[in-house]
Amino acid sequence: GSEMCIRDRGESAVDESALTGESIPVDKAAGDKVSAATVNRSGFLKCRAIHVGEDTTLSQIIKMVSDAAATKAPIAKIADKVSGIFVPAVIIIAVITTVIWLLLGHGVGYALARGISVLVISCPCALGLATPVAIMVGSGLGAKNGILFKTAVSLEQAGKTQIVALDKTGTITKGEPQVTDIVSADGVSESELLSLAVSLEAKSEHPLAKAIVVYANDRHIIGDAVTEFNAVTGNGLTAKIGSESVYGGNYRYISQFAEISSDEKAKAEQLAEEGKTPLYFCKGNKFLGIIAVADIIKEDGKQAVNELKNMGVRVVMLTGDNEKTAKAVAKNADIDEVVAGVLPDGKEKNVKELKKYGKVAMVGDGINDAPALTSADLGIAIGAGTDVAIDAADVVLVKSRLADVPATIRLGRATLRNIHENLFWAFIYNVIGIPLAMGAFINLFGWQLNPMFGAAAMSLSSFCVVTNALRLNFVKVHSSKHDRKIKHKNKKENKTMEKTMKIEGMMCPHCEATVKKTLEAIDGVESAEVSHEKGSAVLTMSKNVEDSVLKRAVEDAGYKVN
Repeated sequence: GSEMCIRDRGESAVDESALTGESIPVDKAAGDKVSAATVNRSGFLKCRAIHVGEDTTLSQIIKMVSDAAATKAPIAKIADKVSGIFVPAVIIIAVITTVIWLLLGHGVGYALARGISVLVISCPCALGLATPVAIMVGSGLGAKNGILFKTAVSLEQAGKTQIVALDKTGTITKGEPQVTDIVSADGVSESELLSLAVSLEAKSEHPLAKAIVVYANDRHIIGDAVTEFNAVTGNGLTAKIGSESVYGGNYRYISQFAEISSDEKAKAEQLAEEGKTPLYFCKGNKFLGIIAVADIIKEDGKQAVNELKNMGVRVVMLTGDNEKTAKAVAKNADIDEVVAGVLPDGKEKNVKELKKYGKVAMVGDGINDAPALTSADLGIAIGAGTDVAIDAADVVLVKSRLADVPATIRLGRATLRNIHENLFWAFIYNVIGIPLAMGAFINLFGWQLNPMFGAAAMSLSSFCVVTNALRLNFVKVHSSKHDRKIKHKNKKENKTMEKTMKIEGMMCPHCEATVKKTLEAIDGVESAEVSHEKGSAVLTMSKNVEDSVLKRAVEDAGYKVN
């Protein structure tokens, strides 16, 4: 595969979903770049290779995944460390115990019995079992619920997750465009518009066309036979029904043939604001209406996001899509933080940036998500995604449901809690049992331990640990009833301050955007809320910025500061 540049020939729509994750093909013309691992959906392209072999985007993604995989270190287990010190410590205690009883004048048999009791009751096996048994039960419960943990570390990391970064297409959304709105022109029925649209789109390869055909078929609307069909790449489609020409496509294309009123144009812009793609249709020079198509949110998307928030997890959406569409999807899914227009290596950079604030889980489904999945503390692949994503991830959600993300964290937390309980039981037995076996309570209470009872008590501690781990089977991973909002201390304290500026001379949203861009470019200004109606800008800052610096920047942009 090689990276190519289109020469003088050809126009087409190229499906770049394998690289960018976006389900809607991108129009390409002479001079545009096309990448290896993308698919030419229609038309003919003559290309010139400009990157080959290891230089292509796909090769770089593969390299990033393998590099990140090589740098991931497993966290050391508490129990392993303790067991390493525990065994020699117990042997020393047993020897000391025997020596002390001998020095106190007791017989060799008595002193040895005390020493042997210490060896028998001390229980490294309960300590050794504490973690693996809980992990085994937790992984098994996950598998029953379609959540596959690849390693013990991934289950442990799931319980420590503080931030979840979600990919948009195929993760929050279904990854297949669907018809969302039909706006027919005055005097045109919905079925007339759909019938014309399906006549045209039935011959097209485009995913947006497929969405219209599926929608019409579900409603048993069959189009007319068309002749002279032609796909005008980057614009739309044209054909003839009988002797009359029909057209479908974007505003620029359709406005050449038919008059589109300002009301209809405004309606289409409103749909575009909501992250939908409006397609216009006309018959001859008569405008018939608009059909909007969008990639819609999975049924459980909003609920899953709210569950994560209620668990005290920060939710961020990362997407290669444009900001308008991304914000519309985020709003519908109740996500407050959006990073849009991100390329694959950009996703990885964003994940690394988020890691400064806590443990990050990245959820994705495409090849483009693989580097981010690998560099996150926990990579979660949506099961219907690509093999590359599944290979790069630590957890695979077989059912491709977003509701399984909070379930993963819930199960991780329950398992961690269970490990801590197990370690407590293992320790408490030893803390009480070893002094008892040493005979520390003989003079006080007359308690002394027969080595036989010591052996029974030791077995009991292991029994308790295993039984406690089995309790994990009763955890309802999809029930949010027992969710606790865990307050995480940010590694990087977010010390922000606010400052309000009065600015004169802003007349319109365009002025607002200019001032906002100018202020946010200043080091230390995190964000600026600018209003031309109020004539003010409210700044959120990560460090103190001198007023004179802010004032000079705004005045250089052509506005006056009070």
